[in-house]
Amino acid sequence: MSVVDKIDRRLSVAPMMDWTDRHCRAFHRVLTRQTLLYTEMAVDMAVIHGNRDYLIGFDPAEQPVALQLGGSDPANLAKAAKIAVGYGYAEINLNVGCPSDRVQAGRFGACLMQEPDLVADCVKAMQDAVDVPVTVKSRIGVDDQDPETALFDFVEAVAAAGVTSFTVHARKAWLNGLSPKENRTIPPLDYDLVRRLKRERPELEVILNGGLEGLDHGLAESAELDGFMLGRAAYHTPWVLAEADSKVFGGSDPVKTRIEAIDAYLPYIERRMSEGVQLHAITRHILGLFHAQPGGRNWRRILSEKGGRHGASIDVIEEAKAAVSPRDEAA
Repeated sequence: MSVVDKIDRRLSVAPMMDWTDRHCRAFHRVLTRQTLLYTEMAVDMAVIHGNRDYLIGFDPAEQPVALQLGGSDPANLAKAAKIAVGYGYAEINLNVGCPSDRVQAGRFGACLMQEPDLVADCVKAMQDAVDVPVTVKSRIGVDDQDPETALFDFVEAVAAAGVTSFTVHARKAWLNGLSPKENRTIPPLDYDLVRRLKRERPELEVILNGGLEGLDHGLAESAELDGFMLGRAAYHTPWVLAEADSKVFGGSDPVKTRIEAIDAYLPYIERRMSEGVQLHAITRHILGLFHAQPGGRNWRRILSEKGGRHGASIDVIEEAKAAVSPRDEAA
């Protein structure tokens, strides 16, 4: 697959376990039409044998959306990728960055940086099975690896198998000694190393991830790169995405105010609730919408306290909206 594969990765929202589910992605799509969205990681065997509609089902309105897979067996990853493409995903991404114990036990995630030839076999099998881009998200190294060597050797092996797009979380992962949460903040960031990768491999698409605080920060640090990926900033303060289409893609933003964003999201909420989804499963993703705004605490408190009650209805959102200062009508 050529680096010019019709997917615009100038900005994407990271795959985040327990966070970037279909309800979260539907909300992010209200805020930005062009940002590439990623699913939570789905394990290959779960996709093959589990409840596929629940695990990887998504609303076509979420497009462009990519599925991140976890696994280390080429044949199983190929099967899972083929199933996912049948659901309509625009891209399949292999997780080579997650440091959790659960992921290590399954021999996938960041520990695979120690086995670049296996990763190459995995992506080759996936590419042979599907006709959409297969990409990789990695760290710059793990444990005692020297990132100066590990990252470049890893990319060389995987690129030789045909991958042209790499998203790099610019931190090492310490599989021994740090928790997954600590791995998101304690290992130092090395954006320069990722930029050097791009300079040495200009034919590859290189996307920067890790510690980026918003659009301006991401644009500045990725100026020499092909794009950037926001994680916690997009989840905890989702309004940062509301200017993405204009600032990053040069288009027009779909909503002007936070209240307008909620009103645009309400039909989705009502539709999902009519299918039996509980309100809290959806509203937990919008708690940060009024972060640092007048009335923001009221918004979060009402949704948190009342949204999880049995039988909670859309009226909870209307109450939370009413508790927000009119000044929040301004973006």
